[in-house]
Amino acid sequence: MDKIVSAFLTLGVGDVTARPEDHFSLDARILLVDDEPRQLDSICALLHGRDYQLSTAGDGRGAIKHLSRLQFDLVLLDLRLPDMSGHQVMDFMKEREIDAYVIVLSGDATIEAAIGALERGAYGYLRKPYEPGELLKLIDNALQRRRLEIQNLQMTARIEKSEKLYRYLIDNSPDIIYTLNLDGCFSFVNKRVETLLGIDRGELIGKHYSELVHEDDHRRATNVFNERRSGTRASRNIELRLKCFNNLGEERLFENTLITIVLNSTGMYAQDIGYAKNEFLGTYGVARDITDRKRAEEQISYHAYHDILTDLPNRILFKDRLSLALAQAKRQEKELAVMFIDLDRFKWVNDTFGPVRGDELLQLVAARLKLALRDSDTLARQGGDEFTLLLPDLNNRQDAERLATKILDNLVEPFEIESHEIHISASIGIAVYPDHGESVDELLRHADTAMYQVKYADKNGYRFYDPTIHDSTHQKIVLEQSLRKALAHGELEMYYQPQVNSKSGELVGVEALMRWNHPTRGLLSAGDFLPLAEEVGLMIPISDWMLEAICVDLKGWNVLSDEQFKLSFNLSPQYLDHGGFPENLARTLKRHQIAPDRIEVEITENISIRNPQFAVEQLDKLCRVGVAIAIDDFGTGYSSLSYLHKFPVHTIKIDQAFVREIKSSLDHYPVILAIISIARGLGMRLIAEGVETDEQSSFLEKSGCATMQGYLYHRPMSNQQLIKLMPKRAAIVA
Repeated sequence: MDKIVSAFLTLGVGDVTARPEDHFSLDARILLVDDEPRQLDSICALLHGRDYQLSTAGDGRGAIKHLSRLQFDLVLLDLRLPDMSGHQVMDFMKEREIDAYVIVLSGDATIEAAIGALERGAYGYLRKPYEPGELLKLIDNALQRRRLEIQNLQMTARIEKSEKLYRYLIDNSPDIIYTLNLDGCFSFVNKRVETLLGIDRGELIGKHYSELVHEDDHRRATNVFNERRSGTRASRNIELRLKCFNNLGEERLFENTLITIVLNSTGMYAQDIGYAKNEFLGTYGVARDITDRKRAEEQISYHAYHDILTDLPNRILFKDRLSLALAQAKRQEKELAVMFIDLDRFKWVNDTFGPVRGDELLQLVAARLKLALRDSDTLARQGGDEFTLLLPDLNNRQDAERLATKILDNLVEPFEIESHEIHISASIGIAVYPDHGESVDELLRHADTAMYQVKYADKNGYRFYDPTIHDSTHQKIVLEQSLRKALAHGELEMYYQPQVNSKSGELVGVEALMRWNHPTRGLLSAGDFLPLAEEVGLMIPISDWMLEAICVDLKGWNVLSDEQFKLSFNLSPQYLDHGGFPENLARTLKRHQIAPDRIEVEITENISIRNPQFAVEQLDKLCRVGVAIAIDDFGTGYSSLSYLHKFPVHTIKIDQAFVREIKSSLDHYPVILAIISIARGLGMRLIAEGVETDEQSSFLEKSGCATMQGYLYHRPMSNQQLIKLMPKRAAIVA
């Protein structure tokens, strides 16, 4: 039997290399071996019509050749063969472990021949001559037994395979699978318990389940581990903590699915002797490790209610806590306060040092704000540089004032970013329940309104909500809507401030400045609406409009005047970061037939911090277009001579803040002198902005700066006013 198994079937988990059914057909294969041709013909005729696959051999060598090449179910073998005996053929089959039944058909009447055949495993022995019916019956019996034997082998193999697969699945299950006896002691547990809990499963057998359960979960575990119900009524998804013995110093959380043996398998025990019907034998359970899932759920839940950057509660959690605090304040008839905190100058820090350093500053600010809080207060980040603060159990408004003052004092100390000391302050709006609102949204909106009142005033302070003041947030929304319409309605206009040679008074250039002809507020300067445009994402379309407008004006100047002066305009850092401006500028100049050397693009020196390499690439593209580059407000931002040397800059503009310091042409102003020296050393043009007095003009001219721009010479003017200032073409005058 073992040899048949090894010949037909090799078992492995999920791997069968040979199966009996692969070579055993319902049509049996029979080998006829006889040296008498007539005898072979007679047997073939006898078996004709029975769907057997017949092969014949006239001698021993032929039989061995067939047996070596094919698998037979039955061999009809004559003992007297011309080259060897039938016994030798059977010895060959035994030696080679060839599995086939043998029926000996022999004319040898000696008992020794029959005994020799039976000793070699022959199924039957017929002496010649024999009755055909007797041979057919013997063949049928042999083949039927052969089929039963093969079927039994197949069933045994399947059972062994199933048992092996079952053992494999149980031992390699990701869950702990166990059974408990009537006393709640382990009678079986799989290997998974060793990797999850760090305890040998052999040590658990016979021990009570309570030795694995966390002490706080013993009461809940009692019902779970003694579960007597079955099917869908059994315990499902009960969470328990099991002890670990793997020196990890942690407990793990498991989800248990339990059923009872008896109620789930009642029919199995009804026929067994020694068991009463429906007798309870124990508990079967599957414990699934859900520690990582629970941690992930807790992490997801935490991040859903907390700001990832500052680890503060987010607006969702803040509103929830404010709602609970309001309900409590209403019951106790107490006041509470909501603060809206917005950082001053944060946008400048973010633009100057980049968003990564801006995030770092927000983290430092959050830590400073926490220092001012009481234990009952809740500080949250609303988004960007805005924070909210809940002050429950407010005794009076002086408590809120003291806390606001403490917050402002904590922000006085400078923050260090990239070895730079950054000074930042905050604008704080305060709304008090119930005077300033009785709902969450109302209090937040009014605190936000009060904050904007501080922001639009002097900043760095706090203010309580005043219902008599118009909602500034609403004003901001209205202004944004109006600005979007201004582009479509043609309300924007370009103004130009001349740049002159102080010695000759000659016009040498103009700076383009944008104005908004607001339908109700009148003419607004760029500072009144461009910061809002940057905030709401309108700078790129507005810059595109500006580029088109100045090209149209410049083309008109070329028709009216022979004067070839430069036109400069400020490029928004947003457009430079966005990319694509050099290409857009080139297309626009080509479309309007404007020479690129008539254009000068002004940038701030702070672009060297944001992304120096990208800035250099963009400025190089502008230079390849053929326009000049100017550094505007030089000396007020992040000055780096190494970056300045790398940038393809043609002009430096001295900021009016330095010019304003000039009180006398006889005094010494080292900063201005240093800027002039830098421009000379790098071979750059130099323009002084904001020149308003003769003393300023005299000092600058004496120090080496002859090109000036300011109210002393000209205020910003419309295109028509500028045209009147230009020298006319000679042909037109004639």
